[in-house]
Amino acid sequence: MSRRRILQGLGLAASAPLLAACVGPGQKSTNNGANAVTGSFDWKKAKGTSIKILQTPHVYQQTYQPLFKEFTDLTGITVTADLVPEADYFTKLNTELAGGSATHDVFMMGAYWVWQYGPPGWLEDLDPWINNTAATGSEFDYEDFFSGLRTSMKWDFKVGDAAGTGGTYALPWGFELNNIAYNKTVFDKRGIKPAETFDNLIQLATDLTDRKNDMYGIAFRGSKSWATIHPGFMTQYSREGGKDYETQNGKLVAAMNSPTAVDFTKKWAELAKVAGPTSWTTYEYPNCTGDLGDGKAMMVYDADSATYPKNVKGASKMAGQLAWHPGPAGAGGSLATNIWTWAWGMNSKSKNKLAAWLFMQWASGKDAMNKAVQSGAFADPVRTSVFNGTFKQTLGSFPGYLEAFEAQVPQAKVLFTPQTRFLETTEDWAVALQSIYGGADAKSTLDALATSSTNKVNS
Repeated sequence: MSRRRILQGLGLAASAPLLAACVGPGQKSTNNGANAVTGSFDWKKAKGTSIKILQTPHVYQQTYQPLFKEFTDLTGITVTADLVPEADYFTKLNTELAGGSATHDVFMMGAYWVWQYGPPGWLEDLDPWINNTAATGSEFDYEDFFSGLRTSMKWDFKVGDAAGTGGTYALPWGFELNNIAYNKTVFDKRGIKPAETFDNLIQLATDLTDRKNDMYGIAFRGSKSWATIHPGFMTQYSREGGKDYETQNGKLVAAMNSPTAVDFTKKWAELAKVAGPTSWTTYEYPNCTGDLGDGKAMMVYDADSATYPKNVKGASKMAGQLAWHPGPAGAGGSLATNIWTWAWGMNSKSKNKLAAWLFMQWASGKDAMNKAVQSGAFADPVRTSVFNGTFKQTLGSFPGYLEAFEAQVPQAKVLFTPQTRFLETTEDWAVALQSIYGGADAKSTLDALATSSTNKVNS
């Protein structure tokens, strides 16, 4: 089944019959609900059981892999991790959850997947676990997560309602702020500074573009993927006053064809054409950050934790020569920043929920996260205590990173409107952006996108 067909079927999944899930051979079922966990907290409460987790290769996954033995020593729970490439990851996860499978107890997901997986009942509501002192240790400290991340994991499944209400359906694990990483050596040599307005960014990127010497001004994502929209595009779009949807008479109405949206989108597409990579329509974040690290792209507008590794000693040609900036402010000095989160979700069909919860609690806890950060590759920890402690100690050779983070984090949150057709409609948005880049009329293209998106989210 294609990815698109799976996504289209998500809205129907709640009424589909679920397949029976079984406990694997030789594995005993642990407590299957938070309310049944009683007594005092004990990491050994699920000793002797095993869980399976589903992950995609990522720097966060790689830094935690060596720590799994510590979790087993602490709890007596065996963890088996299955890895699936990101291109296929969510297709596999969608198929598994839609079928009612209990194969994987815990899985990596993002905040946007709360909107996809929550309404059909595929995700466990974590509030009963968080609030049960028999299941959750006092050191867990849920309020230690950045507030914007806690908000992004909650939704009440009501059309038009923002994230932040309803149950909690995932635990933050790592996150990304979107901003400008730039070649500080070139900027210093030419006596220039990062742009403070979007129009100035366009001019700066254009001035830095030198096609003859294989150098260009700015990289950001351009492929026909939902992931093209959520980082730099959505961040600057929101700062300039753009909205994805508005609520009218209890329905969502797409707003990506408003005058503000049309003007911004035309500028963004033109920026890609005159100052972006020549193969922009194929670009994902590894292409963007690779060009930054190789000295080809003078700026990247993308996730800070994606550009961060390129400045680590020995990681790239430009290591030690990069710096960061919040990116152009919008009207009234807005630094609204869309976030991406990697998070842990629990399969509501899991037969090992206590063991699964203990793993999630450990993996997002202070001790394990401090150790992951100490590895030198885990950027933007989700806990304020870890960020203000261990992580800040790693930033000596990362000019502007801390300043950009602290300027942005108060306004950082999910800027999209929650809706169950998010992945499909946002991919449509990326396709429309490519069409405009290719010469299509911006207004008529975005009008068609808005009509289609409005119909889909209300169907």
